[in-house]
Amino acid sequence: MDKKTMMEKLVQEAYEKRAFNGTWLYAEKGKIVSKGAVGYRDFSDKLPMREDSVFELASITKQFTAAAVMLLVRDGGIRLEDEVTKYYPEIPYPGVTIRHLLTHTGGIPETYDEDNWIVRKWKEDKKVPGSDAVIHFLTESGEEAHFAPGEEFEYTNGGYNLLAEIVAKAAGIPFEEYLRKNVFEPAGMYHTGVYHIWTEGIPHDNTARNMVVKDGKHIPVAESADRDAIAFDGLNGDDYVYTDIFDMFIWDRALREEKVLTLEEQKIMYSTVKLNDGSISGADDDRDGYGFGWDIKNDPEFGLIVKHGGGMPGLNTWYERFVDTDRVLIFMGCRESMDARADAAFWNGMRAIAMDKEPGAVTSIEDESIKDPDRSNWESFCGKYDHPDDAELIINEVFLKDGDLFAKGVDEDGRDFISKLYPIGENRFSMKRRWTHFIFGDNELIYDEIKCQKL
Repeated sequence: MDKKTMMEKLVQEAYEKRAFNGTWLYAEKGKIVSKGAVGYRDFSDKLPMREDSVFELASITKQFTAAAVMLLVRDGGIRLEDEVTKYYPEIPYPGVTIRHLLTHTGGIPETYDEDNWIVRKWKEDKKVPGSDAVIHFLTESGEEAHFAPGEEFEYTNGGYNLLAEIVAKAAGIPFEEYLRKNVFEPAGMYHTGVYHIWTEGIPHDNTARNMVVKDGKHIPVAESADRDAIAFDGLNGDDYVYTDIFDMFIWDRALREEKVLTLEEQKIMYSTVKLNDGSISGADDDRDGYGFGWDIKNDPEFGLIVKHGGGMPGLNTWYERFVDTDRVLIFMGCRESMDARADAAFWNGMRAIAMDKEPGAVTSIEDESIKDPDRSNWESFCGKYDHPDDAELIINEVFLKDGDLFAKGVDEDGRDFISKLYPIGENRFSMKRRWTHFIFGDNELIYDEIKCQKL
């Protein structure tokens, strides 16, 4: 099985369908099998992507935050059963422990919740808060806990923001400095660090710049309506580690060689936890549960697999370690995908190759849609539609343009959009950048289990 050629072909297909722009690396038993770069790292398509281009990791950062916690546990500066109120007595969520934060089972409110007045203020002021903003948020937001500690699993960035502040307080030095001295340098990751580009500038000339889609084109995040990437840039713990594929390969080897964490410490991090009712926390179709900054999967053929993805506006990253079979898969992309189907085919295909399987073709909505549809009733679909108040995706209007059907609305991130609707069946349509099926009936439109009446 020529994995090198297969991965290169898959990447090229995804790039041509505008589903991937970035770098990748796959290795087995410490030897690189496939690596490369495709696309551009700048806003104007002048600087080709390089294999050593530096990317924001997004939530893959959580494993480094968890590693910092484990090092302080080793040194006695932190205990996993310490309550967060030991470090910040003013936080009004008693009973939440370090272990709860690591495993997303604490129930504390989410700092990324746009409905909270403090978060809205951060965005309206267009100022980047400092890392201690999570403390102000938890003490001033007035939000109740989402559930009692250990009752549920709820993935939260805020818990890791808080962990970073606790690490800094327990260590007596900034979180960024602690990671550099105790994790990155001992591992040999000399192109890796914690950076806040909206206040400090980009860390390297070779940094890949994140871009989102607007009106069928890629634009810089700062020019979009989505302010999350800016509003939360000053926080730590859940994001803002920047690195390249080679340093992440080095990280895999450092873990195997116990340069930072012992195998016993890693075993604790790779273990699933039980909720108060005895069920496994974070278990779903793709993982057996959530450990300390890692998704955990025990595969019948490949044994223990630990992995994590990362996503921010214009950014997608993936890191997967096959612990028992000594493999590692890494890819990092800095442009929002233009096609949801091609994007999924790329991700699934890369992972399939890493698991000795043939990947599927990278297909787009153009490949799957009906080529010569019956348009005779499309005009009856046009008009304005209502929508429930709690709808995440809002379709305000459907109209015809040059013989094709289009939808106008607001997406989940609050961004206005106009999107072509591609026919995939009788009265059934889909969009290029999402999997949602839109079904037209008598004066109604149904999508995402939402029924909208024509006005």
